[in-house]
Amino acid sequence: MTSQIHPSSSLSKSVQLGENVIIGPYCYLEGNIKIDSGTVLKSHISITGNTSIGKDNIFYPFSNIGCDPQDQKFSGEDSFLEIGNSNIFRENVTISKGTKDGGMLTKIKDNNLFMTGVHIAHDCKINNNNILVNQVTLGGHVNINDYVVIGGLSAVIQFVTIGSYSMVGGMSGIDKNVLPFSLVIGNRAKLRGLNLVGIRRHKFNKDQINKINNLHETFINKDAILSTDDKVEKIFIEYKSILNEKLGHIQK
Repeated sequence: MTSQIHPSSSLSKSVQLGENVIIGPYCYLEGNIKIDSGTVLKSHISITGNTSIGKDNIFYPFSNIGCDPQDQKFSGEDSFLEIGNSNIFRENVTISKGTKDGGMLTKIKDNNLFMTGVHIAHDCKINNNNILVNQVTLGGHVNINDYVVIGGLSAVIQFVTIGSYSMVGGMSGIDKNVLPFSLVIGNRAKLRGLNLVGIRRHKFNKDQINKINNLHETFINKDAILSTDDKVEKIFIEYKSILNEKLGHIQK
Protein backbone atom coordinates (compact mmCIF):
# COMPACT_ATOMS: atom_id res chain seq x y z
CA MET A 1 0.00 0.00 0.00
CA THR A 2 1.37 3.41 -0.93
CA SER A 3 1.63 6.24 1.57
CA GLN A 4 -1.28 8.60 2.19
CA ILE A 5 -0.58 12.34 2.42
CA HIS A 6 -3.33 14.81 3.25
CA PRO A 7 -3.39 17.68 0.73
CA SER A 8 -3.10 20.29 3.50
CA SER A 9 0.31 18.96 4.61
CA SER A 10 3.64 20.32 3.37
CA LEU A 11 6.60 18.03 2.57
CA SER A 12 9.98 19.10 1.20
CA LYS A 13 11.44 17.22 -1.75
CA SER A 14 14.08 15.58 0.47
CA VAL A 15 11.50 13.68 2.56
CA GLN A 16 11.55 9.90 2.01
CA LEU A 17 8.52 7.79 2.92
CA GLY A 18 8.24 4.02 3.23
CA GLU A 19 5.18 1.96 2.46
CA ASN A 20 1.86 2.66 4.19
CA VAL A 21 2.95 5.88 5.93
CA ILE A 22 -0.04 8.06 6.80
CA ILE A 23 0.39 11.82 7.04
CA GLY A 24 -2.73 13.56 8.28
CA PRO A 25 -3.86 17.18 7.94
CA TYR A 26 -1.62 20.23 8.40
CA CYS A 27 1.68 18.46 8.97
CA TYR A 28 4.98 20.15 8.12
CA LEU A 29 8.02 18.09 7.11
CA GLU A 30 11.14 20.01 6.11
CA GLY A 31 14.65 18.55 5.92
CA ASN A 32 16.47 15.30 5.32
CA ILE A 33 13.68 13.19 6.79
CA LYS A 34 13.21 9.46 6.38
CA ILE A 35 10.07 7.72 7.68
CA ASP A 36 9.77 3.95 7.46
CA SER A 37 6.66 1.85 6.81
CA GLY A 38 3.53 1.94 8.92
CA THR A 39 4.23 5.20 10.77
CA VAL A 40 1.26 7.52 11.32
CA LEU A 41 1.24 11.30 11.76
CA LYS A 42 -2.23 12.18 13.06
CA SER A 43 -2.29 15.94 12.29
CA HIS A 44 -0.54 19.28 12.95
CA ILE A 45 2.91 17.72 13.41
CA SER A 46 6.24 19.39 12.65
CA ILE A 47 9.25 17.24 11.73
CA THR A 48 12.46 19.00 10.71
CA GLY A 49 16.21 18.56 10.30
CA ASN A 50 18.12 15.32 9.82
CA THR A 51 15.49 13.02 11.27
CA SER A 52 15.19 9.27 10.78
CA ILE A 53 12.01 7.52 11.98
CA GLY A 54 11.51 3.74 11.96
CA LYS A 55 8.45 1.56 11.50
CA ASP A 56 4.98 1.69 13.09
CA ASN A 57 5.39 4.85 15.17
CA ILE A 58 2.38 7.01 16.01
CA PHE A 59 2.62 10.80 16.42
CA TYR A 60 -0.34 12.70 17.90
CA PRO A 61 -1.20 16.35 17.15
CA PHE A 62 1.12 19.28 17.82
CA SER A 63 4.29 17.26 18.34
CA ASN A 64 7.53 19.03 17.34
CA ILE A 65 10.14 16.47 16.28
CA GLY A 66 13.77 17.17 15.36
CA CYS A 67 13.65 20.81 16.42
CA ASP A 68 16.73 22.90 17.23
CA PRO A 69 18.16 22.36 20.73
CA GLN A 70 17.33 24.80 23.50
CA ASP A 71 21.05 25.25 24.06
CA GLN A 72 22.79 28.60 23.72
CA LYS A 73 25.94 26.84 22.49
CA PHE A 74 24.07 25.44 19.49
CA SER A 75 25.23 27.23 16.35
CA GLY A 76 23.28 25.49 13.62
CA GLU A 77 25.48 22.41 13.29
CA ASP A 78 24.15 19.62 11.08
CA SER A 79 23.11 17.24 13.86
CA PHE A 80 20.68 14.30 13.94
CA LEU A 81 17.67 12.63 15.54
CA GLU A 82 17.09 8.88 15.25
CA ILE A 83 13.84 7.20 16.31
CA GLY A 84 13.34 3.43 16.21
CA ASN A 85 10.16 1.37 15.88
CA SER A 86 6.72 1.15 17.53
CA ASN A 87 6.94 4.27 19.69
CA ILE A 88 3.93 6.38 20.65
CA PHE A 89 4.28 10.16 20.92
CA ARG A 90 1.19 11.80 22.40
CA GLU A 91 0.13 15.42 22.00
CA ASN A 92 2.68 18.26 22.31
CA VAL A 93 5.79 16.07 22.62
CA THR A 94 8.99 17.94 21.72
CA ILE A 95 12.28 16.26 20.77
CA SER A 96 15.46 18.19 19.99
CA LYS A 97 18.23 16.99 17.71
CA GLY A 98 21.81 16.58 18.94
CA THR A 99 24.69 19.01 19.44
CA LYS A 100 28.44 18.88 18.81
CA ASP A 101 29.06 18.42 22.55
CA GLY A 102 26.90 15.29 22.65
CA GLY A 103 28.02 13.37 19.59
CA MET A 104 25.57 15.23 17.30
CA LEU A 105 22.81 12.71 18.01
CA THR A 106 19.60 12.33 19.98
CA LYS A 107 18.47 8.70 19.85
CA ILE A 108 15.29 6.87 20.83
CA LYS A 109 14.99 3.12 20.34
CA ASP A 110 11.81 0.96 20.37
CA ASN A 111 8.44 0.48 22.09
CA ASN A 112 8.42 3.63 24.21
CA LEU A 113 5.38 5.66 25.28
CA PHE A 114 5.79 9.43 25.62
CA MET A 115 2.63 10.96 27.06
CA THR A 116 1.30 14.50 26.59
CA GLY A 117 3.81 17.32 26.84
CA VAL A 118 6.99 15.28 27.27
CA HIS A 119 10.19 17.14 26.38
CA ILE A 120 13.32 15.26 25.29
CA ALA A 121 16.28 17.59 25.04
CA HIS A 122 19.37 17.38 22.83
CA ASP A 123 21.70 14.38 22.96
CA CYS A 124 19.41 12.19 25.10
CA LYS A 125 19.64 8.43 24.62
CA ILE A 126 16.50 6.42 25.41
CA ASN A 127 16.49 2.65 25.11
CA ASN A 128 13.44 0.36 24.93
CA ASN A 129 10.05 -0.14 26.61
CA ASN A 130 10.01 3.03 28.71
CA ILE A 131 7.03 5.14 29.79
CA LEU A 132 7.36 8.89 30.33
CA VAL A 133 4.14 10.23 31.81
CA ASN A 134 2.58 13.65 31.13
CA GLN A 135 4.90 16.69 31.19
CA VAL A 136 8.12 14.83 31.99
CA THR A 137 11.14 16.95 31.07
CA LEU A 138 14.58 15.54 30.24
CA GLY A 139 17.58 17.85 30.22
CA GLY A 140 20.34 17.39 27.68
CA HIS A 141 22.50 14.26 27.59
CA VAL A 142 20.13 12.16 29.75
CA ASN A 143 20.39 8.37 29.37
CA ILE A 144 17.39 6.16 30.10
CA ASN A 145 17.94 2.42 29.99
CA ASP A 146 15.07 -0.13 29.62
CA TYR A 147 11.65 -0.58 31.27
CA VAL A 148 11.82 2.73 33.16
CA VAL A 149 8.67 4.59 34.29
CA ILE A 150 8.93 8.32 35.05
CA GLY A 151 5.88 9.84 36.75
CA GLY A 152 4.15 13.00 35.58
CA LEU A 153 5.61 16.49 36.04
CA SER A 154 9.05 15.09 36.86
CA ALA A 155 12.27 16.72 35.66
CA VAL A 156 15.63 15.07 35.03
CA ILE A 157 18.73 17.24 35.06
CA GLN A 158 21.31 16.97 32.28
CA PHE A 159 23.89 14.13 32.16
CA VAL A 160 21.88 11.83 34.45
CA THR A 161 21.51 8.08 33.82
CA ILE A 162 18.37 6.24 34.94
CA GLY A 163 18.89 2.49 35.33
CA SER A 164 16.68 -0.27 33.96
CA TYR A 165 13.44 -1.35 35.69
CA SER A 166 13.41 1.72 37.93
CA MET A 167 10.45 3.98 38.69
CA VAL A 168 10.47 7.71 39.38
CA GLY A 169 7.44 8.99 41.29
CA GLY A 170 5.46 11.94 40.00
CA MET A 171 6.65 15.53 40.56
CA SER A 172 10.21 14.42 41.29
CA GLY A 173 13.44 16.27 40.59
CA ILE A 174 16.25 13.93 39.55
CA ASP A 175 19.74 15.40 39.82
CA LYS A 176 21.84 12.24 40.29
CA ASN A 177 22.05 8.81 38.66
CA VAL A 178 19.31 6.34 39.59
CA LEU A 179 20.05 2.69 40.34
CA PRO A 180 18.40 -0.06 38.32
CA PHE A 181 15.31 -1.57 40.00
CA SER A 182 14.88 1.47 42.28
CA LEU A 183 11.84 3.45 43.36
CA VAL A 184 12.72 7.12 43.85
CA ILE A 185 10.55 10.12 44.60
CA GLY A 186 10.82 13.69 45.84
CA ASN A 187 12.42 17.04 45.20
CA ARG A 188 15.30 16.33 45.29
CA ALA A 189 14.40 12.70 44.80
CA LYS A 190 15.43 10.14 47.43
CA LEU A 191 15.47 6.38 47.26
CA ARG A 192 12.33 4.88 48.83
CA GLY A 193 13.10 1.21 48.18
CA LEU A 194 12.86 -1.27 45.35
CA ASN A 195 10.50 -0.86 42.43
CA LEU A 196 8.83 -4.11 43.48
CA VAL A 197 5.73 -3.62 41.36
CA GLY A 198 7.82 -3.21 38.21
CA ILE A 199 10.24 -6.00 39.13
CA ARG A 200 7.42 -8.48 39.72
CA ARG A 201 5.59 -7.35 36.63
CA HIS A 202 8.63 -8.28 34.56
CA LYS A 203 8.81 -11.70 36.21
CA PHE A 204 12.04 -11.52 38.16
CA ASN A 205 12.17 -14.51 40.49
CA LYS A 206 12.45 -14.44 44.29
CA ASP A 207 16.18 -15.15 44.30
CA GLN A 208 16.86 -12.29 41.89
CA ILE A 209 14.73 -9.91 43.94
CA ASN A 210 16.61 -10.86 47.11
CA LYS A 211 19.94 -10.23 45.40
CA ILE A 212 18.78 -6.83 44.20
CA ASN A 213 17.55 -5.91 47.66
CA ASN A 214 20.85 -6.96 49.24
CA LEU A 215 22.77 -4.79 46.80
CA HIS A 216 20.65 -1.80 47.72
CA GLU A 217 21.23 -2.43 51.42
CA THR A 218 24.97 -3.00 51.05
CA PHE A 219 25.93 -0.11 48.84
CA ILE A 220 23.63 2.74 49.71
CA ASN A 221 22.00 1.97 53.07
CA LYS A 222 18.67 3.33 51.80
CA ASP A 223 20.24 6.69 51.05
CA ALA A 224 19.92 7.99 47.70
CA ILE A 225 20.41 8.05 44.32
CA LEU A 226 24.19 7.84 43.75
CA SER A 227 26.77 10.22 45.06
CA THR A 228 30.16 9.11 43.67
CA ASP A 229 31.38 7.67 40.41
CA ASP A 230 33.27 4.82 42.08
CA LYS A 231 30.11 3.74 43.89
CA VAL A 232 28.23 3.78 40.58
CA GLU A 233 30.82 1.49 39.02
CA LYS A 234 30.76 -0.97 41.92
CA ILE A 235 27.00 -1.19 41.88
CA PHE A 236 26.74 -1.75 38.13
CA ILE A 237 29.36 -4.50 38.34
CA GLU A 238 27.28 -6.28 41.00
CA TYR A 239 24.07 -5.85 39.02
CA LYS A 240 25.60 -7.21 35.83
CA SER A 241 24.67 -10.86 36.22
CA ILE A 242 21.05 -10.02 37.06
CA LEU A 243 20.59 -7.60 34.18
CA ASN A 244 22.24 -9.99 31.75
CA GLU A 245 19.46 -12.49 32.33
CA LYS A 246 16.84 -9.96 31.23
CA LEU A 247 18.61 -7.57 28.88
CA GLY A 248 21.56 -9.50 27.49
CA HIS A 249 24.18 -7.00 28.65
CA ILE A 250 24.79 -4.41 31.33
CA GLN A 251 23.65 -0.91 30.39
CA LYS A 252 25.05 2.29 31.77
